[in-house]
Amino acid sequence: MTGLTAYTSSRIFDGDIFHEDAALLVEGGCVKAIVPLVTLQADQLKIDLGDGTLVPGFVDLQVNGGGGLMLGDVDCVEDIARICHAHLKLGTTSLTPTLITDSPEATRRVLKLGIEAWAKGVRGFHGLHLEGPHLYAGRKGAHDASLIRPIDDEDMDLYLYAASQLPSLMITVAPETVTPGQISQLAGAGIHVSLGHSGASYEECSTAANAGAACVTHLFNAMSPLQHREPGLVGAALDLGSLSAGLIADGVHVDPVAIRIALEAKSGPGRIFLVTDAMSQTGTDVTSFHLGGREIFRQDGRLTLSDGTLAGADIDLPSSVAYLVESVGVDVETALAMATSYPADIIGRPLGRLKAGYPADFVCLDDDFRIAGVWLSGHILND
Repeated sequence: MTGLTAYTSSRIFDGDIFHEDAALLVEGGCVKAIVPLVTLQADQLKIDLGDGTLVPGFVDLQVNGGGGLMLGDVDCVEDIARICHAHLKLGTTSLTPTLITDSPEATRRVLKLGIEAWAKGVRGFHGLHLEGPHLYAGRKGAHDASLIRPIDDEDMDLYLYAASQLPSLMITVAPETVTPGQISQLAGAGIHVSLGHSGASYEECSTAANAGAACVTHLFNAMSPLQHREPGLVGAALDLGSLSAGLIADGVHVDPVAIRIALEAKSGPGRIFLVTDAMSQTGTDVTSFHLGGREIFRQDGRLTLSDGTLAGADIDLPSSVAYLVESVGVDVETALAMATSYPADIIGRPLGRLKAGYPADFVCLDDDFRIAGVWLSGHILND
């Protein structure tokens, strides 16, 4: 719709606070305002969404695949669009598809296709996340240890070029395997450096943060734990105000008690935000799939290798929000912000809020946090 349209529902969450008895005004594919219902004119075009809650489209910064494809398997821009579409249907209107540790050739191919995807306006695509290969093999998780390696000059040139062509580029590194100078160079180019898959000490993590690292990848998982004599990467994530941290809230990766403690400890300005760590099974009913020649099994909300190692997650962001609210006791406002405005702020994109001038990307949720409708630039997603 190009004309001014008022969307109404029981309440509207703008990315920061709730609005009652209000309408979301959309014009030309963008948000115009949130206004009181009483200010609407009698002849105003209105779309009543009933008892649902309108929220900004969800933002996911760690999405390994979807629609039956892993990002490392894509051969064309249409494959990236397929991954994005699988998440669009689940309410994630903005995502940064994520490449798990892979070969230099695969990394170059994915970055090239990502640049093309952005240039062609693939719906939902807002950059890339490289989770590796510059990690610590001792905390590899489901990553292929044979592909883990240091950064060389060719890598650096590739990343700096990609960052100049993409709306957002995040790279997960282990602070003990890269130098502060390399982190500083990456961050100086606008790359969002995230710390993860690491056995680093608190001091090493602090040095990396001072050099420009701004995030931590899937908090608590595949990293040095918080201990009373060595706080490790978990301690650094919770203690250092400059670090934000992604969190998988699926009831499998992190216990509710640990989530509550982390949220209490993390007072800001760095924040904890939700990620799905989704794999290729998202949007499908498959019971197993392959990652680098290894079979991943899907059962009871878990994705594992044959030895039981967790290999990504089997959850979407609306379900993650529901888990935080219903199982962890997080207030709805905070849980929704963790899936919308918080991650958008991490990458500095005009997303995750229903704010004047922002794209009219929004979702209608029912009382059980299930998707009742998805809109992109003011157009409902029908396919």
